[in-house]
Amino acid sequence: MAIPFAADKIKQAVLSWEHVVARPHRFGGTEFCLGTREISHLHGDYLADIPFPKKVRDEFVAEGAAVPHHILPETGWVSFYLRNEGDIERAITLFRRSYEIALKQKSKG
Repeated sequence: MAIPFAADKIKQAVLSWEHVVARPHRFGGTEFCLGTREISHLHGDYLADIPFPKKVRDEFVAEGAAVPHHILPETGWVSFYLRNEGDIERAITLFRRSYEIALKQKSKG
């Protein structure tokens, strides 16, 4: 079940971070990018997909913070289902971690 206005709340938080832009995602919803790198995307008010290095992804899955991606479970992507109001902040925390990893990798390049 979708959480009303979850996507709007997440979008507002994520777009407050330096250099993050939003655009339509190729499979529907909204993706958030740092430069050309996608740091996450939302499918409406019910699902977030977030890329991580596989090791980080495995840690989040092991601690129950996210599940393997709903279509690509063997990749570094995770899926996070928005089921209650508290999940909005948990999603923002995951998006922030993806953003921080992208920033760190960008500064190396």
